[in-house]
Amino acid sequence: MLFRNITSPHTIRPNAVTTVMLRVILALVPGIITMTWLFGWGILINIVLATITAVVSEAFCIKLRGRPVMPALSDLSAIVTALLFAIAIPPLLPWWLTVLGAAFAIILIKQMYGGLGYNPFNPAMAAYVLLLVSYPADMTAWLPPVVLNENPLNFMQTLSAIFAGVAPEGMTWDGLSGATPLDSMKIGFSQNQLLSEIRTGPLWQGMIAGYGWEWPSIAFLLGGLWMIYKRVITWHIPVSMLGPLFLFGLVFSLLDPEAHPFPLFHLFSGGAILGAFFIATDPVSACTTPRGRLFYGAAIGAWIYIIRTWGGYPDAVAFAVLLLNMSAPIIDHLTQPKVYGHGSKK
Repeated sequence: MLFRNITSPHTIRPNAVTTVMLRVILALVPGIITMTWLFGWGILINIVLATITAVVSEAFCIKLRGRPVMPALSDLSAIVTALLFAIAIPPLLPWWLTVLGAAFAIILIKQMYGGLGYNPFNPAMAAYVLLLVSYPADMTAWLPPVVLNENPLNFMQTLSAIFAGVAPEGMTWDGLSGATPLDSMKIGFSQNQLLSEIRTGPLWQGMIAGYGWEWPSIAFLLGGLWMIYKRVITWHIPVSMLGPLFLFGLVFSLLDPEAHPFPLFHLFSGGAILGAFFIATDPVSACTTPRGRLFYGAAIGAWIYIIRTWGGYPDAVAFAVLLLNMSAPIIDHLTQPKVYGHGSKK
């Protein structure tokens, strides 16, 4: 008699994999709405492109392996990967790069290792790093938020820019894109500017993490707290990841406030909040033991600060997560809880 075998991650009912993934998608909605309002239609277009590519790639791989397609697609894991990848890339990224990244995430990082439950790396972050290393100019060309953008693009102009590579009439690509707060801070320090000098531009109009940039982080924070409330994730990784990032920022800011930004800047600028609640907590590629999650999150937070401060990549969330994905098995091995009835030897 044949039995249908379902691979990990195993969850206790009613938290089936589909239910968990659906709650992750719902938790992402406030952040996606906020990003669309701030950065335009490109966010939604990237989501549609990445989702279609991820679902088609997943179906192709499952069919190629001779397995039923619908059970694999119905767990919604491919859509979650597509969403996380799409909101991490610039709004006007050429369409073929979005398709390339989403296909790479599903085919080479997820399905090549055996599918859901087997991939050692976070697929969305692996795809992001692939594009960032291979196409750095395209991957750093972010639009300024709507509060600083005098000529926001309409839907048709956005479509033309993404699919045809054509800038709107009377505008140039340099005029469309602007530096993110992390990029601005990194460039300023590389030019020996002081923090007070960097923060004189319009991007820093009295806001914590750059004018308009902190709102998506606040929205993702609310979604992440809701996931903890619903027990989709635990508090261990978000708290242990953001804690060291804040602590490192506080110590170095107190030591030299003109050479190191204040700690809240590190938390609410870039992908730190998104990474802490939605990416580092991936149940497949993260640690699983309670103590292991604390070490795992703390190491990610430390690496983010190290790479941001002394490395060449301003955000560093993706790199830090992938580095700790490689270390997760050994961390779990070293932090196994004691088996009941087996005390320490005297």
